[in-house]
Amino acid sequence: MEFLGTTQTASYCGPKKACGISTLPPVAPAPVSQGCYQPCYLPGYRYLNSWRPSLFYKVSNTQTCLDEGATCRSALRPPTTLPAVRSALFCRYRPHDWDQSNQLQIHTAEASRLWASQLMGDSMRLMQNKDQLTRQMQEGTCRNLGQRLSDIGFWKSELSYELERLLNENHSLDEVKRRLECAAEELNCPLQVALECLYQREKRIGIDLVHDNVEKNLIREVDLLKCCQEQMRKLAQRIDIQMRDNRDAQHVLERDREDKNSAEFIDEKCLNLRNTSDCISFFHGVEKIDGTISVPETWAKFSNDNIRHSQNMQANSIQLREEAQNLFDVLLDQMWKQFASTNLAFNARIAEVTDVKNKLQMELAKTLQEVFQTENTIMLLERSIMAKESPLKVAQTRLECRTQRPSVELCRDVPQFKLVNEVFTINDTVQTLKLRLRETQDIQQLLVMTKCRLEHELAMKASTLCIDKKCMGMRKTFPSTPCLGICP
Repeated sequence: MEFLGTTQTASYCGPKKACGISTLPPVAPAPVSQGCYQPCYLPGYRYLNSWRPSLFYKVSNTQTCLDEGATCRSALRPPTTLPAVRSALFCRYRPHDWDQSNQLQIHTAEASRLWASQLMGDSMRLMQNKDQLTRQMQEGTCRNLGQRLSDIGFWKSELSYELERLLNENHSLDEVKRRLECAAEELNCPLQVALECLYQREKRIGIDLVHDNVEKNLIREVDLLKCCQEQMRKLAQRIDIQMRDNRDAQHVLERDREDKNSAEFIDEKCLNLRNTSDCISFFHGVEKIDGTISVPETWAKFSNDNIRHSQNMQANSIQLREEAQNLFDVLLDQMWKQFASTNLAFNARIAEVTDVKNKLQMELAKTLQEVFQTENTIMLLERSIMAKESPLKVAQTRLECRTQRPSVELCRDVPQFKLVNEVFTINDTVQTLKLRLRETQDIQQLLVMTKCRLEHELAMKASTLCIDKKCMGMRKTFPSTPCLGICP
């Protein structure tokens, strides 16, 4: 393509017509000369005349010169024009467009200034109103915090007074309990052994924490030992339960008082905070978190209910102290029968757990072997996937190189089709191997989980055996000839 406005004269674009004198008849009228260029558009290329302005593309009408052939040929060619001058003829706006643009900019600036002035006045009024509202709300909050501190101080003093009374009553009830326990001292040892066995068996893990015959016999043994003490132990249990209830009520009062101490400290700290304090900071989103669990009515009712509950516990404790007496009874034969039955249940359970433990160990060994084989399979699959990378790189590299073939040589021939098919086949193979690898890894994880479960089961069985054998060792200290009596 030429850049000076002249036409192309390549032979493949069309035949060149002669414009000489010898081809014209001598007396014929002057014909309109035609252009010497016939465009031939190739697919994929822009039109060759798309950049030409119409002013210089058309060939003007002129009369054929009969004398000077060279002068005629030069008159048919348009004058040469630079590209910059040619493009400038088609890139200008109208004066009307220029005026409209200026008026629009002026009106936009005036509207912006008016809007900014109104917004500034509204902003000043808004800031004054919000500052006043903020001060009023802060003063109201300070008054509310002061009233809250007064309420907390009242309930804290009430709780402290009630807690002191409850502690004195617990001390008196504990003395009565010690006198009753002294009367049943001779049966405390077997009862403690049976209870300790139950507590130890509570340390069993998972599925081994079953309500088996051993636990049933231990519970019956504990019940029998308690029956041996009859009303004495019954009353001692009632006192013990009452003392636990008293301790629960004491704990509730202490916790309530401590919570009120903490709330008083926090509210006092909040009351002393000012806008100039150093410890204030932003806590974005804290206003959206509602962690409250009570309202002022339920808050006061909670402390009131705690005080009433403590008073009820004190009344029950006074009644139990008045009913306290030293009573006991002995059922020696039934006690020993139950002791022997419990030992037999222990031995049977130990044998059963040992058998299950041996079977689990065999399953664990088989599972470990299967895990080893699965790991080998995963390693082979990973190697196979890595082995497909080089053929895939070769095929893709060949395809990339063949995309650089020029013009019509960029043909979808048989090698091209085979290369594309090869890439898709290798990718499909890699995806299939990866899918199988994931399935194998899932199986491996399942086997590993199974191994962990088996190991956990074995650990539970070992712990159960250890606990049961420990309980059997404790039961060897069971008194053979209990001597019961009432302590003075």
